[in-house]
Order: sequence, then C-alpha cells, then structure tokens
Amino acid sequence: MCLAVPGKIITIVVDKHLGLRRGKVDFGGIRKEICLDYTPDARVGEYVMVHVGFALSIVNEEEAQRVFDALRDLDMLEDLEAEVGQTQ
Repeated sequence: MCLAVPGKIITIVVDKHLGLRRGKVDFGGIRKEICLDYTPDARVGEYVMVHVGFALSIVNEEEAQRVFDALRDLDMLEDLEAEVGQTQ
C-alpha cells in the first residue's frame, strides 16, 4: 500500500551546488531527512505530506492531525512508526 504521511518541517537546507532543498521533518517524534523540491513554498513549522522521502504537498496542522487520528483508529500508527524508524 502506498501511503503519504504528514510531518512537520523542523529545518530546511538548500544544497549550495545543486540548489536542491532538503529538510528534517518530525513524524510524531521520529525525525527524518526528506526532499522538499516538490514543495518549494514549504517553510519551517509547516506540515507536508511525505511519500518515500519526498514532500508532495503542504497541509495544515488540522489535516495532519486527522491523518494521525485515522492511522491510530486503524491500528496502523505503530506500524508506521516502525517503518519510518527503520529508514533513518
């Protein structure tokens, strides 16, 4: 199953040679570096939907919380935390 997960942008870094945007994103306590090139307007403190290490869209905090609540209701949040933690 393909799933995009919301995460809060903690830091943004732009590669000085290639201009690629990367950011450290917090997924409910698990932090991972992702690519922000597809969301050029995303800023620190905002939430983005992330799929396989790429931010695909910006979402507001309420939408991010709804996704986490749905994952929790489906008993998928612990599985997600394990998967994200393994890729660090």
